[in-house]
Amino acid sequence: MADAPAGAIWLCRSEQLIELGQAILFEVRQFGVPVRAFALRHDGHLLAYLNRCAHVPVEMDWLPGEFLDSERDYIICSIHGATYRPRDGACVGGPCGRGRLTALVVAEVADQVYWYPSTEIRPALPVTESLP
Repeated sequence: MADAPAGAIWLCRSEQLIELGQAILFEVRQFGVPVRAFALRHDGHLLAYLNRCAHVPVEMDWLPGEFLDSERDYIICSIHGATYRPRDGACVGGPCGRGRLTALVVAEVADQVYWYPSTEIRPALPVTESLP
């Protein structure tokens, strides 16, 4: 296994994120407040967002890691039906108005998926290792 990229936190093996499949959930802190986030693969792209609806800040998955609508085209909030375009998290329907999901920076390196924390969104717990 390759060394982790500088500043990156290991999330999972690339093979765990199946195209249009279940998302990987992980814990972060946004401005110090615990929040769940998710990473998924959609149309060949690796994407990650906070698990918070832009309409009302509630978790959106209808089952753990299940965010896509029945056609697997959009991310949908199970609480109010707000619908988001996966590629950029923009609201495309429902009560989210002009809102958008909060994106996280993720990347694949040597068949591994990594998340890059930001100033506002940090790891939930101290990280002692970058790889499993």
